[in-house]
Amino acid sequence: MYPLRSRRIKAATVVAAAAGLLIAGCSSSKTNTSGQASTTPTTSPSSTDQGTSTSPSAVSSAGAQQTVAASATSAACTSDTYAGGVPKLDISNPGAITVGFSQSESTSNPFRATETKSITDEAKAEGFKLIQRNANANVQQQNTDIEAMIAQGAQFLIVAPENSDGLAPALAQAKAKHIPVLTIDRTVNGAACQDFIAFIGSNFLQQAQIAADDLGAALNGTGSVAILEGTSGNNVATDRTNGFKQELQAKYPNIKIVADQTANFDEATGQKVTEQFLQSNPDLTGIYAENDGMALGAIQAIKAAGKTPGKDIKIVSIDGIQQIVQGVVDGTVVADVETNPRFGPLAFESLKNFYNGTGVTTPVIIKDHHFTKDNAAAAMKNGDVY
Repeated sequence: MYPLRSRRIKAATVVAAAAGLLIAGCSSSKTNTSGQASTTPTTSPSSTDQGTSTSPSAVSSAGAQQTVAASATSAACTSDTYAGGVPKLDISNPGAITVGFSQSESTSNPFRATETKSITDEAKAEGFKLIQRNANANVQQQNTDIEAMIAQGAQFLIVAPENSDGLAPALAQAKAKHIPVLTIDRTVNGAACQDFIAFIGSNFLQQAQIAADDLGAALNGTGSVAILEGTSGNNVATDRTNGFKQELQAKYPNIKIVADQTANFDEATGQKVTEQFLQSNPDLTGIYAENDGMALGAIQAIKAAGKTPGKDIKIVSIDGIQQIVQGVVDGTVVADVETNPRFGPLAFESLKNFYNGTGVTTPVIIKDHHFTKDNAAAAMKNGDVY
């Protein structure tokens, strides 16, 4: 199992902006190399179309974990404005409030393990009662889990969706029971402050643009590449695919995408699909994996084919797990764009702001690290990976 980061992310600055809540410069107990946390906000449109107005330069270098709220695309959502109404909870007495957390996938995945630990640790630190369920990548089970937590007395729900369009039954029941829902790391269909409070997560389109630039530079602007796509039906995979393709088309016209197939964010499937890629395209020079699990599978397939990852075939990936960032250090992987899984502090800060009248705008975009050969070794030393 991969080591997990410390449980607390300390907000350095909380500013009420005219457009909504800005949470900037958050860091863990570790500091970055300069000792300062960035307070520069990124700009992002709505959670259903993230990143179309951002530039890759907004992604941070390695160092302390940082979160930045994007400019608001809707009015701040409060318990008074949430559609259908919700009971007013006394946040000064968190021990009397039961929060339900629905995790979408197994914690054998280091992202999910870190995410779950962050939520669990923050609930404990703040004094909230927490009940939680894990759907193990089954959206039907996640609906059942959410409904079970509602029956168990959950008064507020934090949901990491398995996909964007499969939770309508559970969300409808939560709305009927007047229980607000906060979504993290993936969006759900619906409207902010009507079907859910807000979305907290990364700018997935921007991550893909960064990855495309990394691979484009590594290939000197020419070559043939394949894409290992994530699970169909969620905004993460959609944005990471579209952002990569758009960036290559705009800036690297001599790089051709010769294969593109889902591997479901899964290591074993990533290995199998990469084997197929290599059989069909023996001259393949690059692979873009939409998560690090699939990248690990791709590395195994490349080695099994008698080729050298990082030399014969360049790999770029997204997530920031320890094994792949070490791969960047070793030269096996070109670069890795982090997806920050430490949602606990922001999630519970949003809960409190929802009830205290400050409100929560959407989306809240986390500022992810960008691990390259220039900073990956320092990131590993500083503990900035998970």
